[in-house]
Amino acid sequence: MLKTLVAIVAFVCATAAVAQESDVTASQSSASMANLIKQGYEIKSSSWTGSKLFVFLQKDKSAYACEFANVTNTRCGSIN
Repeated sequence: MLKTLVAIVAFVCATAAVAQESDVTASQSSASMANLIKQGYEIKSSSWTGSKLFVFLQKDKSAYACEFANVTNTRCGSIN
């Protein structure tokens, strides 16, 4: 569990740097994890599947899933 938490924190920091370069907003169906956290979304769960990490974020009745293939290849999308 601690390794997962450390991995999430590392990916959030890396995503923040990447998000500054790409102008993605949460008003679209996809967003960066850094932007979602800034908007008040909370990490509710995470799961490793093979070589990818999936992180699930929620705020009120809105939810996003973020996929991390590696530090520079990430994507988040609305799941509701």
